[in-house]
Amino acid sequence: MRWPDLSKFLTACVVACAAAFPTPYARAADETRLPGLKSRQIYLVEDKSGTVLLAQNENQAFPPASLAKLMTMDLVFEALKQGEVTADTTYRVSENAWRKGGAPSGTTTMFAALRSEIRLEDLIRGVIIHNANDACIILAEGLSGSEARFAERMSARARDLGLTRSLFGNATGLPSEESRSTARDLVELARHIYHQYPDYYRLYAQPDFEWNKIFQRNKNPLLSLGMGIDGLGAGYAEGSGFAAVASVERDGTRLFLALGGLQSDKDRQDEARRVLDWALSSFTTRVLFQPGEAIGQASVYGGDRHAIDLVAREAVDVYVPSRNAERLSGRIVYRWPLRAPVAEGQQVGVLKIFEGERPLKEVPLYAAAPVGQGSLVSRATDALLELALFWL
Repeated sequence: MRWPDLSKFLTACVVACAAAFPTPYARAADETRLPGLKSRQIYLVEDKSGTVLLAQNENQAFPPASLAKLMTMDLVFEALKQGEVTADTTYRVSENAWRKGGAPSGTTTMFAALRSEIRLEDLIRGVIIHNANDACIILAEGLSGSEARFAERMSARARDLGLTRSLFGNATGLPSEESRSTARDLVELARHIYHQYPDYYRLYAQPDFEWNKIFQRNKNPLLSLGMGIDGLGAGYAEGSGFAAVASVERDGTRLFLALGGLQSDKDRQDEARRVLDWALSSFTTRVLFQPGEAIGQASVYGGDRHAIDLVAREAVDVYVPSRNAERLSGRIVYRWPLRAPVAEGQQVGVLKIFEGERPLKEVPLYAAAPVGQGSLVSRATDALLELALFWL
């Protein structure tokens, strides 16, 4: 089923192609569409379409606290995926790990005994289910020689994943002047873990774990809300409050949510429940364009044709309100002038989709056909046209 205003949507896209250097879209001030939010930072995304449902101070940095363990686990999962280690690899419990994250630390721990050897698979469960700081440090030292070097890898990994506002000073999330992240970065990290490591992602919903005759329940308070949340973690940092990253799936729709700056654990649980219930009950998926369908055109200068169709490789869909939705609009953005030659399948721009003034998502656009070099006459004509437009 197509969106009712698709013809208007398509017209808006095509007209926008004429912009030479489009300026970035502006977000409406404090646009949340859900009143009474208590979070200082919030970011909510529907996973399949990538539609942003809520965004408030989503790029504002705050200490991630225990949510830093998401990046710790990403590095461990990647090491397993690349064959650097196996589930049966064992690491020794150093005195540093025991004192900083074990029983003497007074923090969350899996009570790893000093100088014992622990399998990597058990350490993973210790981090994910127990929120264990000793397990984080043992893994960091085992993989990188020291927690400091592992933290450098965490920050480098964040940059590689495009999480440009995140920095990590340790593997645990314990207080550190260096550590910071944002609601947006944490959501994108959670989505990455979900898609890249599905077998390990399932551990985030495991209700309990017994190791070395010690039984502990999952320390993620959001799992007990009874609404299908299956991950990922919660944290608290003095001065910045309570935070969480959550994901839930219902009827084929998966949402990822990051919250920060809440005053209490109760506020955190109430806010997560309210936001996720609202998103799951009030929205529906709409398909705007099929894969390979022409969405608009881009002008080409100096080629054997003057314009090319732009297409998306996957269906373009959005997650929008079921009722009283504002009209969708779109803008195709590319650097003008687009010069020949252009290869078929080359990315030449993006489609920015809005609901009213609220940005929903961005979709890469690709050339539907190749454009070769034009004749000398056509290149000269295009050059004159470009010069004329420059002086308009």
